[in-house]
Amino acid sequence: MIPSPYLLYLGETKDPLAAKTARGVAEWRPETCLGEHRRPGCGVTLGLPNLGFAEAVARGARTMIVGEANAGGILRETSVGDVIAALQAGMNVASGLHQRLTDIPAVRDAARKAGRDLFDVREPPPGLRVGTGHRRPGRRLLTVGTDCSVGKMYTSLALERGLRARGEAADFRATGQTGIFIAGSGVPVDAVVADFISGAVEQISPGRSDHGWDIIEGQGSLFHPSYAGVSLGLLHGAQPDALVLCHEPGRAHMRGLPERRLPGLRETLQANLQAARLTNPEVVAVGVALNTSNLEAGERARVLESTAAELGLPCVDPVATGVAPILDQLTACFEPSQPRLSATA
Repeated sequence: MIPSPYLLYLGETKDPLAAKTARGVAEWRPETCLGEHRRPGCGVTLGLPNLGFAEAVARGARTMIVGEANAGGILRETSVGDVIAALQAGMNVASGLHQRLTDIPAVRDAARKAGRDLFDVREPPPGLRVGTGHRRPGRRLLTVGTDCSVGKMYTSLALERGLRARGEAADFRATGQTGIFIAGSGVPVDAVVADFISGAVEQISPGRSDHGWDIIEGQGSLFHPSYAGVSLGLLHGAQPDALVLCHEPGRAHMRGLPERRLPGLRETLQANLQAARLTNPEVVAVGVALNTSNLEAGERARVLESTAAELGLPCVDPVATGVAPILDQLTACFEPSQPRLSATA
């Protein structure tokens, strides 16, 4: 386990989406977060105290989480210097970037000299096996999306929380660095060798016999040229009984690819259902989750209503409206454990 409390490092981040790791930890595990560290010119804040490294240690911080991201997942030169300074001040450092802290000689040496630990959460566990597609007991829900960074993790966590509030067994299964920081466990599927992605997902979501739900965090999009492989491996390994489609209305293009349009909702849903049927022919769609943070309240209500009518599924914003309608649909489709196929599926 990564020792808390945390200092969340934002560095020189200017894009709010690039701070999603820090923001996710702050919103879903606020009790573990003492403050943030922003360099001059940083355009993002989580609303936490902006602390220097020595000040954070004096207040009790035990680990600095590197919560800024960039294309390729590489630490900036200035960030490397800050990581070393945090170690020298007395904190451990944890990172979810593709570049491993332990692969940077200066960081590795600083940690050794300071007697501090480095945590690279994007390191797959040893002993992964290839997927088999064998049917396993239990019930699993996977979030899928039209694009990257459209709310799959937030939706998954909200569904877990909602099910537990209704007295049902539910467990969030993390597949990305932010989810792993929040859950304390999981597998970073985008760092797994391609042949082992479906097997890794089978491993983090084994069979269960309590009629509870594994809520598996989706990644990427089947329509994103950069990340479709991870999305497909997740679909096959999750062997989902239910899918929830995530989307951000108004997004102009696929993240990082200005020349590529977003797919339609129905198009995305049908493609994911078709791919999922390889390992679970009875998979059904149970809802749509929209990130409407850029919409006014009236427009939000209109978009949610029109999307629900178009797809014949409950449509929510997990943050603004909650996920109760999707949970109601889930209950209606699985009583107690057998799916009832709908026309939408």
